[in-house]
Amino acid sequence: MTTHHPIKPAWTCGGCAGEWPCQTRRWELRAEYDRAPVSFALYLAAQLVGATQDLAHVPAGHLHHRFLGWVR
Repeated sequence: MTTHHPIKPAWTCGGCAGEWPCQTRRWELRAEYDRAPVSFALYLAAQLVGATQDLAHVPAGHLHHRFLGWVR
């Protein structure tokens, strides 16, 4: 079980206090969704939608990069 979960509404990491998803959580998510890339993208997109509501002051491009821009 990870400690790197999002603390809302600031969307900081519960494990390291960085921006969620932090580097550790990104590695964990890649491993969790290794054989399910569509589910992985849908999960992160849903998280992005939630974050845009809580972080309305953050530019959309930054949020996109933060939640989806690192996924290949």
